[in-house]
Amino acid sequence: MTSQLQKGVVLHSRPDPPTVDHILADIRIFPNDPVFSVLEDANQDAKKGSSDNEVETKYLQSCRYLEMNKWLQEVRGELMQQREELRAVGDQCG
Repeated sequence: MTSQLQKGVVLHSRPDPPTVDHILADIRIFPNDPVFSVLEDANQDAKKGSSDNEVETKYLQSCRYLEMNKWLQEVRGELMQQREELRAVGDQCG
């Protein structure tokens, strides 16, 4: 039975390699990309002789933002649940 399966297998040819334009488009850096702007700022600071404090500060701010966003999502869910409970109590009383 495996010989029947092997005969029916058709392998596709390899895709054409990407052009230079495709490669450049894939690695293009946008000026508003936060990762590269932090790295650029760090390079400029290094040239000026300053420390990595600004990069560290931005990293910590990003971590706090993510934590706060997660906490707000959790609180939102809790508030929605409490709202439904209050509606149910209001319906029972009135």
